[in-house]
Amino acid sequence: MEELAVAIGKSIRKKRQENGLSQDRFALIADIDRSYMGRIERGEVNLTIEKLYRIAAILQCEPIILLPRMSSISLPAPRKSNKSGGSEGR
Repeated sequence: MEELAVAIGKSIRKKRQENGLSQDRFALIADIDRSYMGRIERGEVNLTIEKLYRIAAILQCEPIILLPRMSSISLPAPRKSNKSGGSEGR
């Protein structure tokens, strides 16, 4: 997931800069702590959907614009689980 967070952070930074907003100003408008905004842009945190939508609204774009194409990132393989919920070996 780290790769995904980094890609989203880069997209947010690029769009913010295109809109002529400093990170400080943007964080103030978005009501997000400036240091947390820096961590978002560096891909150090995973955003909630709510924050993604708030950021997109301030950047005047659809949230999908900030998301990378699936083909451009690699996601970890899903974990296998024991769906039966019972004990194994019975």
